[in-house]
Amino acid sequence: MKRRLLLTFSLVLTATLLVACGKSSNLESINTNKIMDNLVLASPAFTEGGSIPAKYTGEGENINPPLKISGVPENARSLVLIMDDPDAPMGVWDHWIVWNIPPQTAEIKEGELPAGAVVGTNSFGNQNYGGPYPPPGPAHRYVFKLYALNQGLDLSAGAKKSEVEKAMEGKILAQTTLTGKYNR
Repeated sequence: MKRRLLLTFSLVLTATLLVACGKSSNLESINTNKIMDNLVLASPAFTEGGSIPAKYTGEGENINPPLKISGVPENARSLVLIMDDPDAPMGVWDHWIVWNIPPQTAEIKEGELPAGAVVGTNSFGNQNYGGPYPPPGPAHRYVFKLYALNQGLDLSAGAKKSEVEKAMEGKILAQTTLTGKYNR
């Protein structure tokens, strides 16, 4: 009896864990079976996990850093770039939301936007790049998220990140991130 009860409990616990692990509302898990590993986002201005130069922050020129893109899937029709700060005191702070970037884009130049790209509204309430400007203290992480999509997004300029993420559902072919840090 004891052994049977233990076996039943083990099976219920295992089933519960499997179901719980399968549920996620996180955008990073959308279409994970289709995500390819060769999409790369890099910057000549800083390395993965490195410090973002002050020039690209609210204390500097407040312009976007140069970015290099490679490994875009051949069947991609559009790219989306989102930069946010998950360490902001009031929750995730959106710094830059850009979509309908042409998939052949290999470089986003410093302070520029690729032709044809559309810009959304960031947490500052602006439709542009808003550089890092954390409160004094420990460094914050700034995550540049790049998504390759199987089609463009039919959204008007000024859309918020939540609208862009919803529109991307079911369209993500590949994704990658580049993280930089900054503190004051």
